[in-house]
Amino acid sequence: MKFFEEFKKFISRGNVMDMAVGVVMGTAYTKIVNSLVANIITPVISLVTGRVNVASLAVKINDTLSITYGAFLQSIIDFLLIAASVFIMIKVMNRLKDTFAMPHEPEPEKEPKLSDEAALLTEIRDMLKDKERQE
Repeated sequence: MKFFEEFKKFISRGNVMDMAVGVVMGTAYTKIVNSLVANIITPVISLVTGRVNVASLAVKINDTLSITYGAFLQSIIDFLLIAASVFIMIKVMNRLKDTFAMPHEPEPEKEPKLSDEAALLTEIRDMLKDKERQE
């Protein structure tokens, strides 16, 4: 029974739930990025290259050997698009967070640290005031 109690405690912890939400959101976000690449970016690239599928680009060395550099180019394009979209998403989220954030109270200002000369003059002033009071 102890195993199930520990498992329940592990599952209900915030970190596990946050991770689960992140995985689900990441999967959904991957679908959006894949659609962006397949339906918008790839047709634009096909105008430049003359081919619809960049991944099929290859250089034939001989009858049995070819270098499929298109798959590598497609991986680079996918990476750059994912990185750019994540960057844009984070910028938008930060802007929204700043816009809707609760204003926080400013910290009280700290007294500036006096230089050695200023501290010495302050001490002399205080001593003179004390001397005047005693007279």
